[in-house]
Amino acid sequence: MSQDLSGRRVVVAGSTSAAGVAVVRTLSQAGARVAAVDILEDRVQELSVAYDNVTGYVCNLADLQAVEDLAASVRTDLGPVDGLIHLVGGWRGGTGLKGQTDEDWDFLHTSVLTTLRNTSRAFYDDLAGSPVGRLAVVSAQSASSPTADGAAYAAVKSAAEAWTLAVADGFRQVQGGNESPLSAQHSAALVFVVKALVDDRMRAAQPERKFPGFTDVSVLADAVQRIFHLEAEQINGRRLPLTAGHLVGAPV
Repeated sequence: MSQDLSGRRVVVAGSTSAAGVAVVRTLSQAGARVAAVDILEDRVQELSVAYDNVTGYVCNLADLQAVEDLAASVRTDLGPVDGLIHLVGGWRGGTGLKGQTDEDWDFLHTSVLTTLRNTSRAFYDDLAGSPVGRLAVVSAQSASSPTADGAAYAAVKSAAEAWTLAVADGFRQVQGGNESPLSAQHSAALVFVVKALVDDRMRAAQPERKFPGFTDVSVLADAVQRIFHLEAEQINGRRLPLTAGHLVGAPV
């Protein structure tokens, strides 16, 4: 199956993280036009210079008006988008339930959930109208098996999953319907599930560590590229495990 994405326009939110850079690089090499979005101006500009077909945008994704302005700019520059890959987040933890601070909760809620709510709403019509509209987020195994030390992180990740699956239901209602299908399903929202992500810089910083069960960011990038070539009804509303030997598979 061809993995060519020529003619597709994809927004990568959180583009300057290790995962974001890997996804931007892979999409660019596949021929997609990429809107690389982040709050770090210098690193966004580095991406736009380093790879073909990449346009950098600086935006505070926690600000809805700023995100709506971003969406308008992307449509003017590139046209309606076919994909939104949400990679904004971070991890915070504490010792037990009493160690879950308000500051950590506010950080996680804003960086993980608010940015997803804002971007998915701003680009929803584009994704619903695209013949291959795709919204993808990365969640963690801990969302379905939380620990006391990671309660805030797991709770916010679970909320982000629920929001993504609600977007999937929106696509399903508009496109697939229930008893009387209105049209073939062509847009999909899905959740990649990992234990955690790892990249070469992390390995170099801790050469003695094995990172068991972690998923390399290159595997995530390959999976992102692949979802544009899978049937929407196969992946819409799915939680898909992502490991080195299993790019996209049955829902977990």
